[in-house]
Amino acid sequence: MKIAIPDLISNSYFPVIAAVELGLFKQEGLDVSLELVVPVENALKGLGDSSLEFLGCSSHLVVGGFPEWRGAKLLCAQSQHMYWFLVMRADLKVERGDLAALKGRRIGAAYWIAMTLKQLLAEKGIDAEREGINIAPIPGAHGAGMSFGVIAAQALADGRVDGFWANGMGAELAVRRGVGTVVLDARRDVGTPDYTMASIVAADRLIERSPETAAAAVRAIVKAQRALKGNPDLASDIGRRRFPETEAGVIADIVRRDLPYYDSSLPPAAIDRMIRFSNAAGILRRQPSYDEIVARQFAPLWTG
Repeated sequence: MKIAIPDLISNSYFPVIAAVELGLFKQEGLDVSLELVVPVENALKGLGDSSLEFLGCSSHLVVGGFPEWRGAKLLCAQSQHMYWFLVMRADLKVERGDLAALKGRRIGAAYWIAMTLKQLLAEKGIDAEREGINIAPIPGAHGAGMSFGVIAAQALADGRVDGFWANGMGAELAVRRGVGTVVLDARRDVGTPDYTMASIVAADRLIERSPETAAAAVRAIVKAQRALKGNPDLASDIGRRRFPETEAGVIADIVRRDLPYYDSSLPPAAIDRMIRFSNAAGILRRQPSYDEIVARQFAPLWTG
């Protein structure tokens, strides 16, 4: 069996990485290998044709492979809340929360992630197009084996972008190198809109055919969250096996800060926010019910 993630050298989907590396899927009777699959549309296609059993990704982008939220469901969350950082070049001296300073700037962001920043700015009364804010993918950041946050931090250092909207790994690298300043932390800054979360997805076909397999996957993710909460230093061991040296050296610090958000539940309020965002972004036309999006039968497993 296979579980895919669209970014590897990252904290975003670390519960999946930990569940594989710590043998927690195997404890649940599943022989699961981890695959980096980019772009994420390819992973969604794999869910649809059953070449992949599970996918760890941002919940809002499931519609990229299952239009109108038909054919797949969220099994559980890897962590709560939208998890990206807006980082600007340090020499620009942008103050924390000063979104007006983005006027005329180049902001690197992956396609599905860029739409969340555009909507966030719109809710803050800032029209990105009118203000000349160019929010776009970074060339070369989505090839095989690439990790967006790492590439974004390097692009910032090289002056190819004025800022980026990406994961905690990218933010950490940019700040530690002295080339970037965090302007917005979507999870932690009060008043920041919340549109999505890191989740585990499976096709309806798998859930219906083998609910025990889906349940075992949920239990493995919950165990990974608990293991990391009990011993965050496990992240360093895992990082040394999976990441380059620099990124392995910082992953435990990033994961430690994320631990309060390691909660596998899928609250109805969070799903409602995702639906409203998806409607506003034009990636979803209808308003599916909670049960069309979430495999509610696994809710008793979320608390471990």
